[in-house]
Amino acid sequence: MTRAAPSGFSDDSMYLFYAVEFEFDSGTVRLWNGYTDAQIEGETYQAAGDLLNISNVEENGEIAARGASVTLTGLDTSLVSVVLSEDYQNRPARIMFGTIESGVYSAYTLFKGRMDVMSITEDGQTASIDITIENRLIDLERPRVYRYTSEDQKAKYPSDLGLDYVADLQDKQILWGRN
Repeated sequence: MTRAAPSGFSDDSMYLFYAVEFEFDSGTVRLWNGYTDAQIEGETYQAAGDLLNISNVEENGEIAARGASVTLTGLDTSLVSVVLSEDYQNRPARIMFGTIESGVYSAYTLFKGRMDVMSITEDGQTASIDITIENRLIDLERPRVYRYTSEDQKAKYPSDLGLDYVADLQDKQILWGRN
């Protein structure tokens, strides 16, 4: 992953591209908006051409979990079978933006998050998939359910006996300052 903007951004005439990466259990699906397969960051990205559409990626000074969405239209139904048969929620996804200079693809990560909701529209021969990607900051909004019980403590630290006696202390009468 290139940390700085690709050097092609300083040229008067440049060729820009978008690429997306979705990690599934069976493997990573890599697509870009070109018309032939391309080598980007040492990986092969399949051509999606005009079939790949990416929503606006918003960023501002606020600390807020803003998401993005990727729409793939006119797809072969084989990709739909991968989507239908595998767990995709909370799996890593990445949107990249880059330039092409003398046949060399230079990209940097525009948005990185986790796949959340996937909606599929199918007409029999082709399909359209809309994938919503949530920012990793969304985890800060999720409640952390943790109780101070012996069971919860042993789930994290199996040999810890520190909370085994808490239930006994609940009704125990403790006499302070008496003989």
